[in-house]
Amino acid sequence: MLAEIRIDGLGVISSACAQFHEGLTVLTGETGAGKTMVVTSLHLLSGARADAGRVRIGASRAIVEGRFTVDEAAVQIDRQVTRVLESCGAERDEDGSIIAVRTVGGDGRSRAHLGGRSVPAGVLSQFTDPLLTVHGQNDQLRLLRPDEQRNALDLFADKNIGPLLARYRKHRAEWVECRAEFIERTSRTRELAQEADQLTYALEEIDRIAPSPGEDSAIVTEVRRLGDLDSLRSAAEGAQAALTGSDDSGGSVDGVSAALDLLGEARSRIEASDDPALTGLGPRLGEAIAVVADVSGELSGYLSALPSDPDALDMLLTRQAELKTLTRKYAADIDGVLAWADNARDRLAKIDVSADALADLAARVDVTAGATAEAAVKLTAARVKAASKLAKSVSEELAGLAMGRAALEVSVRPRDAGPHDAAPLKIGDRELHAGMSGVDEVEFRLAAHSGAQSLPISRSASGGELSRVMLALEVVLAGSDRGATMVFDEVDAGVGGRAAVEIGRRLARLARTHQVIVVTHLPQVAAFADTHLVVDKVDDARSGVNSGVRTLTEDERVVELARMLAGLDDTETGRAHAEELLAIAGQERSTALA
Repeated sequence: MLAEIRIDGLGVISSACAQFHEGLTVLTGETGAGKTMVVTSLHLLSGARADAGRVRIGASRAIVEGRFTVDEAAVQIDRQVTRVLESCGAERDEDGSIIAVRTVGGDGRSRAHLGGRSVPAGVLSQFTDPLLTVHGQNDQLRLLRPDEQRNALDLFADKNIGPLLARYRKHRAEWVECRAEFIERTSRTRELAQEADQLTYALEEIDRIAPSPGEDSAIVTEVRRLGDLDSLRSAAEGAQAALTGSDDSGGSVDGVSAALDLLGEARSRIEASDDPALTGLGPRLGEAIAVVADVSGELSGYLSALPSDPDALDMLLTRQAELKTLTRKYAADIDGVLAWADNARDRLAKIDVSADALADLAARVDVTAGATAEAAVKLTAARVKAASKLAKSVSEELAGLAMGRAALEVSVRPRDAGPHDAAPLKIGDRELHAGMSGVDEVEFRLAAHSGAQSLPISRSASGGELSRVMLALEVVLAGSDRGATMVFDEVDAGVGGRAAVEIGRRLARLARTHQVIVVTHLPQVAAFADTHLVVDKVDDARSGVNSGVRTLTEDERVVELARMLAGLDDTETGRAHAEELLAIAGQERSTALA
């Protein structure tokens, strides 16, 4: 839930801080005091687009800081939040809460921070998505959109519809991929055939030369070695002659005293002596003779390994030229050429335009289309079943919101494919538009009273009725889920009298399972609050208009409600009316919670 929010330099608010608690919190204040800025700040914390026009005049930037907590019982929400925090390296505070910050500069640039880490604004949206739902003054207009109505129905029956929707999307993705591949092959047969010929020729050339991984680098090293062959042979033969007194062919080298002979003579002279100090050097000379003999043997092996074929270098240069032909055409080195060949083989397998290949692909399109159609039919059936339940539940809520004779109808019908539909799906004898969310159109229709014709809510609902429909829908959709914070900005607009009391009662009921924050101008709604915040406006000649947020005591609530009752805060009658309203709301809450 939202535990605290701090606002600096936003609209008419220079600096304000408010703490929130469980249950129903209402936010009231005079028109223009800045109540909506609190909702705007929550929109910013939800990753909404920054607007430099919201920065307070004279301030360089606006800062919104929110502290959120997660109920241990809300396991699913906690997992989602933890996943977002771990993805960006953010950390919880010492008390387990999470701090989110959004800064908007006067130039329109914004920065976001979460758990002490700088993050994109989109990460704030991911973080607050399971924690916070904000309904602004214009959000009820989204309820008029068909996709929002379909989403509401899917959310209402998510346990049944969710798996079916996932299955439909999986089959649809396979069908769309196969269908697109089939269309490409059949519509571009000549181009694909030419591409296939080019790839086949290239692969045949690579296979004919048959390069091995790293061969080009190995040849460069070997060519360099063979280029120095004479000097290497001369150095090795000279070293061997110095050690053994003979050349590589076994002949003696005139005038050269071999190192082995000299070492052997030295050891013989020492061993012939009777002096122990001198004879003790004999073993060491024996070790030296062994080392020189080993080096001599290795030199002999080195000389034997040197190429004796005078054409070896020419053969390597020829091979190097062949490899360069490949690296000039297909990649920078042989490893790249081999990778290109692997990709070419995969591509060649996909652009097979032979009759057999096209027949196989056409069969795959039919199979995936059938699976998609079957999944779509089951999804539609689940929506139709859920639609009647949703309509009944919302209609019952509307009855409690002073719309007793109104009835909501949720219509689910297939949407026909248009003449230019990219992927029409045939189900039965109809071709339907197969979108990401199925083949259905969902429409909310409202009958204002019994016997009245049901019409789309965009044509039949007034502003006040639309607000009540949205609230009734939220109450129904809330169910028994816990943990989320719901914010309503003047959801009671266009409502008064008994309907306002019923809205207050419904919001209090919603607050049993959710933290509910409501910006309202109706005292009938404010009276149901567990916590009452007020936005005060002060008009200073030097600093201009400034607003702050404070929590009201019980006595102050009476005064504020009296003010909301047509400005009767300075009369005994107004205060008596406010006290009576609070008493009635208190009894209603006690009865509802009993």
